[in-house]
Amino acid sequence: MERLCDEVIQLIFYELNDPSALIITSKRFYQLSQDPYVRAHYFLNRYGHIQAMFWALGRGRVVNERVINILITSGASISRYLVQVAMHHYFRTSSHFIKTTWVRSVPLPVFSYFMKVTSDMYGNIPVGKGEDDGSIFSSFLKESRFPPDMKSVKWEEIRDILQMYKFIPFCIKDPIMAQFPIALAIEPRLLPLARANGFDMDPKYRDFVFRKIFERPAVNSEGRMEDIIRNVRELRRLDPRMFLSRTVAAEICMEAKSNEPSYIALRRLDRAGELLFELSTLVEDLIKLFVKTRSITSVHTIPVLRQLYTDFPSTDPTVRLVLLLTVFLSDTCLAHTTPTTLRSKLEPLGLIPLTKADVFNVLTNPFVEKHGPILDFAKEEIGLSDKDFKELVQEVAVKCLEVGCKGKMLKRLHDNYPFLNRLLAEVVVQRYQLNPDDLPPHEDEKACSVYQAKLCRDYVNLKVPEDANVVSSSGEPVAEVTLLPDGSTNVDDEVVLDVPEDDDAMAVDEIFDGGEPVVGEYPELGRIGQDTLSTMIRQDELAPNRSRGRRSFYNYPYYADHAGKLQYPSDPMQVGRWIKDRYHVRSRVMAIFMTHAVVNDNTGILQTYLTHANGSYLSTTPQSCHVPVTLKHFKLLARLGKAPSYLLYHDIETGAEFFFSEEDYLSKQTELEAKKSSHQRSRIKAEVKTEGSPPSIPSSAAQAGPPKAASPRPQKKRPRRSAAASVRSYAIPDSDDEAIAEEDDDTVENALMTLQAKKRKVESNLQRWIKHLAVLLKDEQRKYKEKKKRLEKCAPPDGKLRVAKNEFFKSVAAHLRTLRKLDQEKRKQLYGPDAGEEDYTEDDDDDDYQYRTSKRRRTMN
Repeated sequence: MERLCDEVIQLIFYELNDPSALIITSKRFYQLSQDPYVRAHYFLNRYGHIQAMFWALGRGRVVNERVINILITSGASISRYLVQVAMHHYFRTSSHFIKTTWVRSVPLPVFSYFMKVTSDMYGNIPVGKGEDDGSIFSSFLKESRFPPDMKSVKWEEIRDILQMYKFIPFCIKDPIMAQFPIALAIEPRLLPLARANGFDMDPKYRDFVFRKIFERPAVNSEGRMEDIIRNVRELRRLDPRMFLSRTVAAEICMEAKSNEPSYIALRRLDRAGELLFELSTLVEDLIKLFVKTRSITSVHTIPVLRQLYTDFPSTDPTVRLVLLLTVFLSDTCLAHTTPTTLRSKLEPLGLIPLTKADVFNVLTNPFVEKHGPILDFAKEEIGLSDKDFKELVQEVAVKCLEVGCKGKMLKRLHDNYPFLNRLLAEVVVQRYQLNPDDLPPHEDEKACSVYQAKLCRDYVNLKVPEDANVVSSSGEPVAEVTLLPDGSTNVDDEVVLDVPEDDDAMAVDEIFDGGEPVVGEYPELGRIGQDTLSTMIRQDELAPNRSRGRRSFYNYPYYADHAGKLQYPSDPMQVGRWIKDRYHVRSRVMAIFMTHAVVNDNTGILQTYLTHANGSYLSTTPQSCHVPVTLKHFKLLARLGKAPSYLLYHDIETGAEFFFSEEDYLSKQTELEAKKSSHQRSRIKAEVKTEGSPPSIPSSAAQAGPPKAASPRPQKKRPRRSAAASVRSYAIPDSDDEAIAEEDDDTVENALMTLQAKKRKVESNLQRWIKHLAVLLKDEQRKYKEKKKRLEKCAPPDGKLRVAKNEFFKSVAAHLRTLRKLDQEKRKQLYGPDAGEEDYTEDDDDDDYQYRTSKRRRTMN
């Protein structure tokens, strides 16, 4: 570095937070650091012209008279406000935000020179308490909501301190730095003066400024609307970057009822063409946000949405659905609502006539739980026949299977319409069967990570992406399902249930499948949310004043009311939980729901399926009381690369029976039911035969009398061992005594069988799980090695390549160690502490796997 020129060394100094360590390494560096020009430009280049003097005064030993002169002549900003705060701090007056020594480290002669120079610039400088420019500016902000006659600080006084005394916050730590944009919202005419002093409006403050312009005052005044329009136009004229964003406009629309002057001013700006977007499109996108959030049920939200729809009518099907929901969810109890009452509410909104698709979309909404009045109104309004009415009920019931929080609706439909019992079972079996081939390919990691099964979605887990659904139900080939005269349906292996074919219904159906409503592409104009303007302003006031990025979150909507943004009702019933109460745990319907719950990692449903009715999931729980875990579940998760739930491993540890798939235990269940039914039929036949009349007796037999019972053949009983031992015999048995020889052979054979039974080891369920999970792990290892080799070919030769393992790989590898340890402990309890470690991977011709025999035993010395 000794060969570098002085200019390069200066640039190195400017990049260091504290160049002292570098300065003491060389005499040349030390001499260069003593140059006042280098010292002054160190602060200018590192902290900028506005904060250079503040940070220079904090390095008292570095600053001298020449450094101060160079800073002033080089353009460092020195406001009267900075001089006032420095004088207060130097003479031991407490400052409102400075807690360090700051200017107190400056020598008195140097600080005296600083006061002389600044007094020549500004003349008499007020130094009394509350007389500094910062206190005046703060009072102006506090009184911004007061009527004009009650304000003690006029805007002309603020104009003078900005124009004559160069007022500007001199440090990022100064609270006035964050509050300075408020003055621009109150008086946009101050913006040119602030920019002349070096203030640059950061775009992140833009929404904050416009929120204050449209803020609802404590007392409404007559010229409020004209003031808002004038301030918006003035800001737009003074700075083209100061425009009203969609974010703030949506917040103003949410106060259409409570803040009418601001809402009317916004509409006038839209009609004048002074907005960068169409307000009608914004309102349409805003209403769409309420189609699947709990705020649609709020009594404060419903009037606002109706007002927006009245002012900006729309033909969008999602908007129509939201307005229908405001009618059908507005009453606290729909049981007392008549069709006439509903019609009187729908007609003013222009929602009449009602279609079958409208009724379907309303009933399948997550927040509609009572179907009776809606179906009665639909039957009367649309004029549905009995066949069409049944089809509508069937379509709604099947759609509710996919909406996880519609358990209450599904239960009520099932109780009122018994024909749904068989229909739902058939539809679940035919439409929702899930196999590994139905999943995305293992190589498509992005599709596997966002894949979700249609049933048992975890609607409570907010981490799951809302648009994670891959297959839409509206895109499947469908056909009608009708009831036959014998009570059965026409559902076969290739026919599934129909959904409304109306275009409006399909558009809304895609929303309920998990996708976001299309709200337009306006990244530079901001995103929209459901919060009101007052909510966001209160959030601004609660935010830390000294935080550097306190308004960085304005790029995304901040939801203060978290409960209103949830996508399920306040007291939901999970569909999967109701299915378990209705169907047998070892039925095919339950097996399908269990598979979907495993794929979606729905912990709440899995706890219900793997526990007893009393909530226990210990090893003492009967296996017939919960849905079995199968190896197919792990295969599906391996295909997706997802980690299995801890509940699956826990069920295996507590003695879960091993099954390759649900077909194993379903076939056993069928056999047991067949045996049980045959036993019942045989018992019924026996009872009928006993209770029947006796057969007629021939006359010859009657004259001969009853037949004599045949005497039984005498059998020789073997004497007991105790009795045989008590009899004394003096006969010496020889080899020809067959009786004694047979007795000795029986005794020896029984003893040998007992010893062999003790030595024989039967493969337990845990060991079978370990064996097959190990095969899955080996398959994952093979895929991992192939992927690594493929990436290594594309990677540069000198680079270090790291290939991450998927979640399934890491989870199974970790839990297999735990399962093997548990198996080792159990075998030690059965066979003693000298039981060796064994590998239960066998080589047998199985339908699913080919195993390699490698039984190893490690003897303990």
